[in-house]
Amino acid sequence: MLGRMVMRTLPGSRTESGAAVIRVLSYNIRSMRDDRHSLARVIRACAPDVVLIQEAPRFFRWRKHAAWLAKHSDLVTITGGATTTGPMLIGSLRVTVERTEDVLLPKAPGLHRRGFAVAVVRIGGARVGLLSCHLSLRSDERHAQAGMLLGRLKELGVEHVIVGGDINERPEGRSFRRLSAELQDCWAVRPWGGENTYGTDAPHKRIDAIFATGGIEVLGCGVPLDLPGISRADLRAATDHLPVLAALRVPAG
Repeated sequence: MLGRMVMRTLPGSRTESGAAVIRVLSYNIRSMRDDRHSLARVIRACAPDVVLIQEAPRFFRWRKHAAWLAKHSDLVTITGGATTTGPMLIGSLRVTVERTEDVLLPKAPGLHRRGFAVAVVRIGGARVGLLSCHLSLRSDERHAQAGMLLGRLKELGVEHVIVGGDINERPEGRSFRRLSAELQDCWAVRPWGGENTYGTDAPHKRIDAIFATGGIEVLGCGVPLDLPGISRADLRAATDHLPVLAALRVPAG
């Protein structure tokens, strides 16, 4: 499905009157088990300032695999990976990192442990918090994790925050609604490109999203289906999720 703001390109990274226009990508990369060269090409074509990754490599030589992806995407690693059981942040040299935190969430018996990759960064004249998440497959645990996420954002002490993640739930679900009640669901605010994010051959549901606090202006957000440099073949080969790309204007601070 195409949004009402179908454009071939999103605004590029720049600074306007102290505010920073930044490009944010959220992407579940399935531990780089698929075609890593396709994955890197997709990320490079999106020209992101920051990438909020889910399912980063987290086992044998995971740091080496994460470094490979950052290098071949023309980016650098910020934090996360195995230390958060999957969420990771990578970014461009435009990003100045103030602090990072790898958060492990309580583990329910028999379920995969989850975590958050968190950073406070400066991009241009803007100071912004970043959080990558991958919420539980089980409804009750997922809802609790959504609450923990919102609580963690309040503890950051940063006015402007961007969250990207695999929510494992459609927008009508109660965990997704819990997040969108306090944060902007960027696709809902200003849709651009494609909507559904899973699976890659025939996308049929939107379970991946970018959220932002209210002071951030959403210029466009969606799956970059028709962005120059991105092919449908690469999107299918890279992983089992489609990426979500947003252009956001963050006030100076």
